[in-house]
Amino acid sequence: MTRLLLDREKVYDPVLRSLHAWNALAIVLLLLGGRIGEWLGYAPEAAGLWRLHVWAGYCLVFGLVARLTWGMVGPAHARVGALWQPRAWWRALRYRALFAEPQGWGHDAPATLGYLLLYLLLFGMAVTGLALAAIEQGRGPLYLWLGHDVTLSQLFRVPHEWMEPAILVLLVAHIAVLILRETRHGIPTAQAMVSGFQYRKKPDAEAE
Repeated sequence: MTRLLLDREKVYDPVLRSLHAWNALAIVLLLLGGRIGEWLGYAPEAAGLWRLHVWAGYCLVFGLVARLTWGMVGPAHARVGALWQPRAWWRALRYRALFAEPQGWGHDAPATLGYLLLYLLLFGMAVTGLALAAIEQGRGPLYLWLGHDVTLSQLFRVPHEWMEPAILVLLVAHIAVLILRETRHGIPTAQAMVSGFQYRKKPDAEAE
C-alpha cells in the first residue's frame, strides 16, 4: 500500500482570500440576476431585480479595485506581477504542458493567463455596467457624464452582453481545471482559497 507524501505551505493571505470570495459572490449574483431579469422581461418584479443587479455591480467594482490595490501592496503571492508569467505561458504551450503537475508555490503559471483575461473581462463588464446604470437607470458614478443619454445605450450594451458568456466560460473552465488537477495529481487544490494552504508532492512522493 502506498501513501502520498505532501508538503504544505501557507501561501494565500486572509485579505486575498476574502477578496476572492467577495468577487466570486458578486459575479454569481450578477450572472443570476441578469439571466432572471432577462427572463422576467417587463414584469413588475424585474425593476427591483435590476436595482439589485446594479448594487451587485457596485460590489464587484469595489472588489476589483480592492484586488488591484492589494495586488500592488500585498504580499508576494497576491501581487499582480505574480500573474504575469509570459515565459511560463509559452513554455506550457510549446511543450503541451498546460496540465502538468505544479512545482512551485503560488498561482499555477499556465493558469495565470486565464486569470488575467478574466480580470480584464470583469473590468470591462464593470465599466460598461456602470455606464448602462447611468444611462438606463439614472444612477451611479457615471451619471454626470452619461445620465439618460439613450443614444449611447447600444455602445455599451453590446460589449456588456458579449462579455457575459465569455466570463461564464472562463469560470466554468476554472472550476473544471481545479477538479481535473485534484483528480489527476491527487493534490488538494480548491481548498487553498479557504485555508490559505497549498500542497505539493515531496520529492519522494510515494512511500511504502
